[in-house]
Order: sequence, then structure tokens, then C-alpha cells
Amino acid sequence: MIILGIETSCDETGIALYDTERGLLSHALYSQIEMHSEYGGVVPELASRDHIQRILPLIKEALSVAHCELADIDALAFTQGPGLAGALLVGASVGAALSFVLKIPALGIHHLEGHLLSPLLSTPAPEFPFIALLVSGGHTQLMQVGGVGQYQLLGETVDDAAGEAFDKTAKLLGLGYPGGAALSKLAGQGRPGRFKLPCPMLKSGDLNFSFSGLKTAVLTLTNKQKMDQQVRADIALAFQEAVVTVLTEKSLAALSRSNLNQLVVAGGVGANQQLRQHLAEKTALMGATVFYPQLEFCTDNGAMIALAGALRLQAMDKRESISTGTFTVRARWNLAETIDG
Repeated sequence: MIILGIETSCDETGIALYDTERGLLSHALYSQIEMHSEYGGVVPELASRDHIQRILPLIKEALSVAHCELADIDALAFTQGPGLAGALLVGASVGAALSFVLKIPALGIHHLEGHLLSPLLSTPAPEFPFIALLVSGGHTQLMQVGGVGQYQLLGETVDDAAGEAFDKTAKLLGLGYPGGAALSKLAGQGRPGRFKLPCPMLKSGDLNFSFSGLKTAVLTLTNKQKMDQQVRADIALAFQEAVVTVLTEKSLAALSRSNLNQLVVAGGVGANQQLRQHLAEKTALMGATVFYPQLEFCTDNGAMIALAGALRLQAMDKRESISTGTFTVRARWNLAETIDG
């Protein structure tokens, strides 16, 4: 079964073809970073207009690389939410149109479910059950994953997520968009121990997160310092160390409480090299293993949506039916609402 995956939730247009027997056949991606960098962040109207221009050429590209025709596609999966409503409508409407014309099912996928399952595209891949740390954009969550559609929320951010804190702190340090990547690069030039920043909710006793106070601490620190490039790098490193410490310790606590030994880390912040290093060292000490998607699949992409669609379709009861040619989008959508049973 070949599934066409479509991702248009924000500022990346992602297309992929996934075969349930052969794996990922192709994927194509266009990022709007250069366009939005002029404005210091994503402009929703520009994002949706650009998706309209890119989506059909990318579908043709993915089909060509996979040596497939439209007639070879057995099902479609598109990001139904959460995300920017206008951007979501582009992918959903194209998916629904193709579904109607080709007379094949189309399945709406939760964006975070795509991220959560994306490490299954890699080798070696985790096996169910596992703990998942989702650190994507405005989301920081710890989930216990028993299988496709079997998700138990263990903890989540109560205000700014890790990705939001990276972007806001980058702006305080005068860095460009996207801020997270720029801040991590700057932190590589920082001097360890120069500054010490708080690790919010590290001792809270639960698995929730809060990073707004850390951002405020950075603001207070920058106001006290005579800023130059080295000071900015030192602050960036201190900020990154605080975030990594919280994410690592909470993830280890989730593994310990659940008696599981596999941790999946997915989402854009999962590409952070210091986080990867700390998690690798700490999980090894407790006999656990950490899994990541390939770097190209940490950010938004069509491959994770195609995979999630394939796994969802395989897990469905054969008596279930999926309509063709109809669609809705959900700009706000709690992952818990996708739980089976």
C-alpha cells in the first residue's frame, strides 16, 4: 500500500510517498524560512499563499523520484491540525481533491502524532511501548506510547514551550529567525560557567514544564550586562544548558516512573546537539536507549505524515470506512483526542 503524505501546517511544504512494504520511497520539502526571516517570524497569509505555489510541483517531484504515477497511490494522509488554519487548508483541500478524483481514502493526521512516530522511519527503530519527548514549536510534552493511537500524557508545558523559549531568547540576544538554530550555534562559542540561569520546575515533583521564567531571567541578565558577542554567546550557552537540564531530567523521571527503557525524542528541538549528548549519556547510565528521527525529519516534513497515515490505516478495523473528497482542518487540536478506544 502506497500512501501520499502532505504536510502544510506552518512554514514548510512537505510531500512524501511511503510504501508499507518497502518503506519511504521519496520525500520533497520546501522551507519558507528565507521569506519569513525578513519579518522576524511566520506571516500566516504569506505562508498559505506559498503553500499553494509549492504543493503541486512538490507532489510531481516526489512521484518522479519514487518512479510512481498518481494511479499507484492507494491512500492519502494530510496534516489536519494543529497549525495555521490557512496553511492547513491548502494541504487538506489538495488531499481531498486527489482523494475524490482517484477514489482513494484520505486520512487527516495530527501533526504531533507525525512527530511522535517519526523515529520509526530510522534504523534502528524503537519498539512499542516507549516514552516520547515531543519538543516541537509551541509544544513540549512527555507521552507514554503503547502503540499507534495509544498515547498517555504524562506532562506538558504550562506556558512557553522549549521551542518558543529558544525563539524568544534568540530575539533578546539580537539573533535572526529562526531563532532556535541561531541560538544553538551561538551557544557553541560560549564559555561554560560564566552565567548560571534557573532550571524551571526541575524539582516540581511532576513531569510538567515551564520556560517563561527562564526567558525572563535572560531578559534580566541582558539588562545588567554590557553586551558584546562573547557575552551573548555565554548567555546563549547558559540558557541552552538550563533547557537541556530540565528536558533531560524530566525525561529520565518519566522512564523511571513507567519502568520503560526506550525514549523517543522528536520535534525541532530534538536536533539540538547538546540535548542529544546529555540524553545519550544519562540514558546509558540507567540502561535505557534514546531514539531520534534523522535530522532531516526533526522539523516538519511529509514523511512523518505519510508514515503516520500508513500506520493508522493498518491499525484500523476493516469495517471502518473513510470518506473521500471531504475534509476539515483543526487549528487547535489536543493529541489526546486522537487516542483509540
